Amino acid sequence: MTDIQFLSLHGEATLVGSDSIASLRHSLRGGVCLPDEPGYDEARTVWNAMINRRPGAAVRCKGASDVIRAVLFARKHGLLLAVRGGGHNIAGNAVCEGGLVIDLSPMRSVRIDPARRIARVEPGVTLGEFDKEAQSFGLAAPLGINSTTGVAGLTLGGGFGWLSRKLGLAADNLISADVVTAEGKLVHASASDNSDLFWALRGGGGNFGVVSSFEFRLHPVGPMVLSGLIVHPFTRANELLARYREVASRAPDELTVWVVLRKAPPLPFLPTEVHGKEILVFAVCYTGDERDGERALGPLRALGEPIADVVGMQPYAAWQTAFDPLLTPGAYNYWKSHNFAELSDSLIGVVTSYAARLPTAECEIFIGQLGGATSRVAVEATAYPHRHANFVMNVHTRWRDPRDEPRSIDWARSLFAEAAPFATGGVYVNFMPEDEDDRVPSAYGANYARLAALKAKYDPGNLFRFNQNVRPSAQRPAA
Repeated sequence: MTDIQFLSLHGEATLVGSDSIASLRHSLRGGVCLPDEPGYDEARTVWNAMINRRPGAAVRCKGASDVIRAVLFARKHGLLLAVRGGGHNIAGNAVCEGGLVIDLSPMRSVRIDPARRIARVEPGVTLGEFDKEAQSFGLAAPLGINSTTGVAGLTLGGGFGWLSRKLGLAADNLISADVVTAEGKLVHASASDNSDLFWALRGGGGNFGVVSSFEFRLHPVGPMVLSGLIVHPFTRANELLARYREVASRAPDELTVWVVLRKAPPLPFLPTEVHGKEILVFAVCYTGDERDGERALGPLRALGEPIADVVGMQPYAAWQTAFDPLLTPGAYNYWKSHNFAELSDSLIGVVTSYAARLPTAECEIFIGQLGGATSRVAVEATAYPHRHANFVMNVHTRWRDPRDEPRSIDWARSLFAEAAPFATGGVYVNFMPEDEDDRVPSAYGANYARLAALKAKYDPGNLFRFNQNVRPSAQRPAA
């Protein structure tokens, strides 16, 4: 075997001897995949087809010891390093060009302790896998809305979904984590052990180490929840959104209502004449008693006659997969996002004007409802700072034909720019595409300086830089 060329941390080509690769390979429970070897393409493929990078090698980890050896290898040779969990991040930070990828996807264990209501979850686990195990015991943790999303990246960025208004963020329900630091040491982070690192992990992204195990607090949920879609004609979008904000302001924590503006897919409960036409969708989930849920939905249902109302009792784990068909791997994706305290008339006008001219059939605008439990945590309590955001808009462009890329991205950027005057200035780090490095301080707001100081403590050389990067500050925090 010949020497292997990698890209260094500083963007220069560097050779690693074949004997060093062989030694690393021999030390692992998992394996090393070089270009054209079995497993290489699997390790470098991510959800977003816009990302097509070829790393110098990938280490497919089977446990914390493999992660340690991979981190030490990258550190010794000064290699650009990326960490792949579920591979669902929109920016594609799971894979770097020419560097070393630490692929955690083989680490898929989920262990549920129903008596203590605790889950131990490895970093390659997806939301769907976590949900299935936890729901076997009628338990759940707040996660996202797409079952193929990785638990690791979701949680490290904060993580919100259908349960968050009632139970908080995924990061709010993190009890502890085992972390491989930039020095290659395995440390435990919790409220009592390395508490500053634990603070940073809850929203600070992948800047501070590689988490080899997460411990979550679980809650009784379901297994049946009142959930589904209420579909309205797009011609009433302005009126419906103006009235929706009033419904949202009075909704109990148990009720979450997201808005989707898109062209109607050919769903069996929609009339054929609607297929391919713009629609407004209320996606709802109520976690609690069915009768209480029906009462809570009353004001939303009073907004007018919908095209379809398919809200009913269904398994929570099934509802978590409801948007999977719209977010399948393999398409080209580009996102832009804003946080909002309120949905003003002017903002609604901007959003609906763009929803009326979607560049492709798969493009959509999501407006996620937050508030509730997510807003009752102090800004400084975790790295995630957006406790006063009541709505998150995700402008989601998606296309299959490469010729649609320019107009799709231009449409998203234009909508983003016109909506900016009404936004808080903050942004959810998991919704940031790869061209938004300049927004990293906005992702962390008042917590950015503390994160930069902790970065200087735990990763002063910025080994974990292939992410929405918090750069180490000159001043480390006091011990």
